[in-house]
Amino acid sequence: MQMKDLFIKAAFSEQTERPPVWMMRQAGRFMKEYWDIKNKYSFLEMCKTPEIAADVTMLPVDLLGIDAAILFSDILVTAEAMGGELSFSAGVGPQFANPVRTKAAVDALDTDVLPKLQYVADAIKVIQQRLNGSIPLIGFAGAPFTVMSYLVEGGSSRDFKTTKLLLHNEPELAHQLLSKIAKVTADYLNLQIAAGVNAIQIFDSWAQALAWDDYKEFSHRYITEIISQLNRKDIPVISFCKGSSVFAPLMAEAKPDVISIDWNVDLLDIKKRLPQGIAVQGNLDPHILYADKKVIKERIHRLFERMRGENGFIFNLGHGIMPDIPFDNVKYAVEVIKEFRY
Repeated sequence: MQMKDLFIKAAFSEQTERPPVWMMRQAGRFMKEYWDIKNKYSFLEMCKTPEIAADVTMLPVDLLGIDAAILFSDILVTAEAMGGELSFSAGVGPQFANPVRTKAAVDALDTDVLPKLQYVADAIKVIQQRLNGSIPLIGFAGAPFTVMSYLVEGGSSRDFKTTKLLLHNEPELAHQLLSKIAKVTADYLNLQIAAGVNAIQIFDSWAQALAWDDYKEFSHRYITEIISQLNRKDIPVISFCKGSSVFAPLMAEAKPDVISIDWNVDLLDIKKRLPQGIAVQGNLDPHILYADKKVIKERIHRLFERMRGENGFIFNLGHGIMPDIPFDNVKYAVEVIKEFRY
């Protein structure tokens, strides 16, 4: 199968002739074509309508020529399925009308939710028909701590004060909530694997808010649990968090195949500190994609020269593409990467 050639090989730390490339948020707001779709439908309609989710997933495949597609969805669909009243509004982002802050609210959350998430499995099947084996499809879910923070805060937060108060004052309740989310997340990722994704990424977007001990107790523990329950034969698992330059040695203990690294660390240095056989993904600062093309090329080549001779390297950004990065710059970056040879 052609898709084994680059992305899957690199994810399993096998040798590749160049680093494969995909980018977080590659099907998103920096594309005019995304807005052509978004202006017709709400964000949740896009996620829940398989044909539309497939259309958006395919945009970077058709327009950028990347080496892996990632399912168009959202990390909060699990929280909604559990009973969160989720909405998205322009300029505000996701909001839950019923924040989860009491034992009664935690008890009320449902964990038998796969029927409510069937639309994701349906979207995966449509996308795989369109990809037709050309490149792999990455499925994903939010990590329990990140999903929990949205449920507890009722939306995005700058300081996660309410979430941290729950962790510190009512740790047993926090663990009850995290256990429920972890169960749903493992079931949901196995649903995606059964539907046909070729790789999985777990997004712990807000892990950097946590102190080391709290990360270990309230995040790492549950990611370890989820990864241990995945039907992962031939399916590489990528672990991503903001703060991975700090947490990577701990993240490795959960036994992912790949750790996605932010831009605050030398990529080769951190790879050398990880166990043999764990690949790295990253770690270009996305702000470089605002720069002149000669700078973009120089920075990509600098990273690639640093990683020369290393198996198990997937090019990505340290975080997602920002909405106002020029599309031409992203396209140029992909061209530079695809022309490169070790």
